[in-house]
Amino acid sequence: MGNSAGRSDFEWVYTDQPHTQRRKEMLAKYPAIKALMRPDPHLKWLVLGMVLAQLLACWLVRGLAWRWLLFWAYAFGGCVNHSLTLAIHDISHNTAFGTGHPAHNRWFAVFANLPLGVPYASSFKKYHVDHHRYLGGDGLDVDVPTRLEGWLFCTPARKLLWLALQPFFYSLRPLCVHPKAMTRMEVFNALAQLAANATIFTLWGLKPMVYLLASSLLGLGLHPISGHFVAEHYMFLKGHETYSYYGPLNWITFNVGYHMEHHDFPSIPGCNLPLVRKIAPEYYDHLPQHYSWVKVLWDFVSEDSLGPYARVKRVCKLAKDGL
Repeated sequence: MGNSAGRSDFEWVYTDQPHTQRRKEMLAKYPAIKALMRPDPHLKWLVLGMVLAQLLACWLVRGLAWRWLLFWAYAFGGCVNHSLTLAIHDISHNTAFGTGHPAHNRWFAVFANLPLGVPYASSFKKYHVDHHRYLGGDGLDVDVPTRLEGWLFCTPARKLLWLALQPFFYSLRPLCVHPKAMTRMEVFNALAQLAANATIFTLWGLKPMVYLLASSLLGLGLHPISGHFVAEHYMFLKGHETYSYYGPLNWITFNVGYHMEHHDFPSIPGCNLPLVRKIAPEYYDHLPQHYSWVKVLWDFVSEDSLGPYARVKRVCKLAKDGL
């Protein structure tokens, strides 16, 4: 057991993350980018549609055989619930109602959370701000795997297992790497989720709840959309720590594939990220990019140079104020 092949440590660097300087340069050259920092007028309606779709699915699966329930949880529910987590990601940047209404965004994220079956939205926002401010920061960016993950999940079979268990690692890692005090919003998120789960169980029984939970676990695990977890920041090429993907899966993931653009301008909603690349193509077109999230997963499992250790890490100084 242990790392018998491939990397034996993270890629340590002693420079600041690149996105801060890129943001300054691009805004100085293209001030029109600031106009893209506005709420997404369609986001709230898309989220409402997905929540209602999952409620309808809960009603429909009541009489399904278990094998078909799990099939639809992976094929349909997994796509919807994964998409909802990415809507929550966008909402965490205040893109549903704008930066002038942070409370509206927080409450709406809790609503988007309901089909996931587990409370997620409020905790995600609490940690996600550190991912942007301290990208790759040792002990600060909980998106980076732990040393135990890097040491243990080092063979193709183990890396495949690690991908399948991503929901658990993303949930538990913050508690180990950078624990924070629970907030009142997290308590409300948990209570709202428990109330929703209890209502669904009371009305329609066990199968709809299994469907929702399976949709989250399968959709965030070994699933084509989950390729973005690896594609975004794992070091496929030395010297590059953020990558974009411009393929069709962006249509159902709120353009999370435009990840270089997103880290350059976190306050721009996903719907406007393609316009950033259009305005400033010389900042993006020459960069390495991914063409398939499925291939990303395949390469991650099969290549020795890739694994949980294939992340750029740096020591960051704590900032005094918020993002």
